[in-house]
Amino acid sequence: MTLRIAKFGIGQVVKHRVYPFRGVIFDVDPVFANTEEWWRAIPAEIRPTKDQPFYHLYAENADSQYIAYVSEQNLLPDDSGEPVRHPRISETFERTAEGGYRFRAGALAS
Repeated sequence: MTLRIAKFGIGQVVKHRVYPFRGVIFDVDPVFANTEEWWRAIPAEIRPTKDQPFYHLYAENADSQYIAYVSEQNLLPDDSGEPVRHPRISETFERTAEGGYRFRAGALAS
């Protein structure tokens, strides 16, 4: 596998290119680092390759907030400027004037 440099950064707000959710990146894996079972549960026709960055998101959709694990190929920047309402964000990040997020002093992502 060839390692690629991550296109998105920690604290950046992104949205899924297919499904209606968005979130704040709190960690990045340079390549797939979840279970084989999780990966195989994705329908083969849309299953991402493992040799790309995968992002951990504090995510939200219209109904709930959750943690998401998403391949780089399925993310786009979210330039809406709207805050993300996931409850863990305030524990970990503070909002920047530009609408992104930066780690709060003393906070570490889990």
